[in-house]
Amino acid sequence: MTGTHSLPRPRGPVLAALGALVVLGVSAGPAAAHAGVTASDPRALAENVTLSFTSEAESDSAGIAELRVVLPKGIAPDAVTLKDAPEGWKLTATPDGYSIGGTALATGTDAEYSITVRQLPDEKSLVFKTLETYGDGKVSRWIEVPTGGEKVDNPAPVLELKAAAPGAEPVVPSASPTPTPTPSATPSAVPSEQPSAADPNALAAASNAGATDAKETGRGTGTALGVLAAVLVAAAVGAFWWLRRGQSRSQG
Repeated sequence: MTGTHSLPRPRGPVLAALGALVVLGVSAGPAAAHAGVTASDPRALAENVTLSFTSEAESDSAGIAELRVVLPKGIAPDAVTLKDAPEGWKLTATPDGYSIGGTALATGTDAEYSITVRQLPDEKSLVFKTLETYGDGKVSRWIEVPTGGEKVDNPAPVLELKAAAPGAEPVVPSASPTPTPTPSATPSAVPSEQPSAADPNALAAASNAGATDAKETGRGTGTALGVLAAVLVAAAVGAFWWLRRGQSRSQG
């Protein structure tokens, strides 16, 4: 008679091994995508620093075509230059940061590029909010900033900075020379009575005033001449009368 044999129950070590396999199987799945940044010199006020960015692909149907980055306070768009990027990608300054992109990368390919910053600001950390645009129009927003140690679903790339090197100071852009103002002519204390040549009304008024003065002068001169003539006539009449009287007395 054939006996029935039961299978041996797994013991403690076997159960532990099975548990480890399960854990490995779970952890071997696709990791959550994220965007990150590193620096060649992560110190406040460091100059000519290379910042390297990585944006992990998370789409199964399209590749990353463009990245839009908002720069943190203290880094101006014109203080950033492109150092390395996927072939054909270009960097364009925007009012609050820059965009970099070109032909969409292959599906599943991470976007990696680096820029050179003239100087890092005097801060403890820098946040680079990033928008990823895929070839099919999908947008991933890595713009959340964790606060109080709590986790967020779409964290923005954050660069932690060390203290500035001894003696480091902010780079002051060279100021353009201030033009020397041209001194204005000192106005005369006594205003000129001559009318401006650019004012035709003033010229006409001056001409009219001159003509009126000439007429008045002419009238005055004529009056004086009339009085003088009357005096001369009266004197002549008086002289003639005096001579006639003298002659009459001589004859008598």
